[in-house]
Amino acid sequence: MTRMSTRAARAGINADPVRGAVVAPVSLSAAYRREDPAVPGPFDYARTAHPGRDMLARAIADLEGAAGAVVTASGMAAIDLILNDLPNGARMICAHDCYGGTRRLFDARALQRGFDLVYADCTDLDALARALAPGAALAFFETPSNPRLRLTDLAAACALAREAGALSVVDNTVLSPVLQRPLEHGADVSLASITKLINGHSDMVGGVVCTRDPALAERLAWWANAAGTGGAAFDAFLALRGLRTLPVRARVQSETAGEIAARLSAHRSVARVDYPGLSSHPGHAIAARQQDAFGPLLSFELKAGTAAARALAGQTTLFTLAQSLGGVESLVSIPALMTHPAMRPQARAQAGVGDGLVRLSVGLEDVEDLWADLDAALSAL
Repeated sequence: MTRMSTRAARAGINADPVRGAVVAPVSLSAAYRREDPAVPGPFDYARTAHPGRDMLARAIADLEGAAGAVVTASGMAAIDLILNDLPNGARMICAHDCYGGTRRLFDARALQRGFDLVYADCTDLDALARALAPGAALAFFETPSNPRLRLTDLAAACALAREAGALSVVDNTVLSPVLQRPLEHGADVSLASITKLINGHSDMVGGVVCTRDPALAERLAWWANAAGTGGAAFDAFLALRGLRTLPVRARVQSETAGEIAARLSAHRSVARVDYPGLSSHPGHAIAARQQDAFGPLLSFELKAGTAAARALAGQTTLFTLAQSLGGVESLVSIPALMTHPAMRPQARAQAGVGDGLVRLSVGLEDVEDLWADLDAALSAL
């Protein structure tokens, strides 16, 4: 089998059987002609399927090592898609420090459909085992977590979920399949926001659900068609273009993020740095075992507190104040105000998302330029 970087670079290449285009053109048609009214072709209506979405799904499934994949209109649509396979009243275990939007969705769906929703510290296997002891239909993990970069031991956590009868689902947004493949560690489902590292150019929104079981993929595809939540044609084209450079981008961004994290941890103004690549990180050994690199995301807190953190976020020039991650451009955000405000203060405190936490998404700019930007902002505090 060819290596991952080759498979990524060749995704969707020479896939145009009609005109021989090296890069397949965008198919914007909503409908596709049938030769026989009783026999649909591979594509008949774009809500159900279209060539671009199909190519993207197959490419990501290949990188994940999945039996099937469903591409959705957003990362949140991908997470919501999973819930369609659960009966009303199902018991769910979710990482207590998951992305704020995930918690907002799960809380709302639990009220709507009577889910027995339990938040647990999934980095603590004893706590996870206790939460799973009564049994569960779903165990939702996020590793590394956003924004604190906490690590869950996937092999152990997924084994516990399996023993409890739960489907194990892993949000792999922060790393993408080129840096971590949850299915290889026992997960049933790996999902991600394509918007982030996979696309990498901050110019589209999408999500993907990859499954170990082909029957589950078929059921989720049915739901995506029924609800009309599949990804659009041009978004699929952009994401496939981004995917081709994903291995190179992820490697360089991880290297730069590691250097920035090391310099921040030695800075006199910084109280703590969260980055799994640091040997001082409590999840460093787990990350080294189940990841191929440590990723582009890091967070930190300043000794001067919340006001200083907000001031810093407004003084950087190369780090743009915005709330996405994984793109070629570096971003800075204050999660409590930008990505996690839907969480109640008590829930944020439980997840370790303090008001003064600063999150960086490290892009492809030169490391010395990025550090000069941060150092100048830190010195101005």
